[in-house]
Amino acid sequence: MKKEALLELAFNACDNKRAEDIIGINVANVTGITDYFVICEGNSDRQVQAIAREVKDEAQKHGIEVNRLEGFNEARWILVDLGDVVVHVFHHEERDYYNLEKLYRDQEIIEYMPEQV
Repeated sequence: MKKEALLELAFNACDNKRAEDIIGINVANVTGITDYFVICEGNSDRQVQAIAREVKDEAQKHGIEVNRLEGFNEARWILVDLGDVVVHVFHHEERDYYNLEKLYRDQEIIEYMPEQV
């Protein structure tokens, strides 16, 4: 699957579970481990876990290997590593605290625009 299609899959999986403030960041020029970050947040431990589970399930459904899933039990910041795309699912407070958007502010931001049905 092409990187951009994987990015779209991750965006849609997050949206399926009503993640909030979904964005992508092109980090290909600053890290050798991945090309894109997807960052989103949930309002409860259960929602944060549901978002991460949906990303994992959708990736596996499309034959994408999930390289790593970290932080699931704590449900404050869950990382889902899909290779070319790494998804960060935060609780609101942790997203504000770690502020990855500020850390990578000089990189291209990709706004998620859900499809209108």
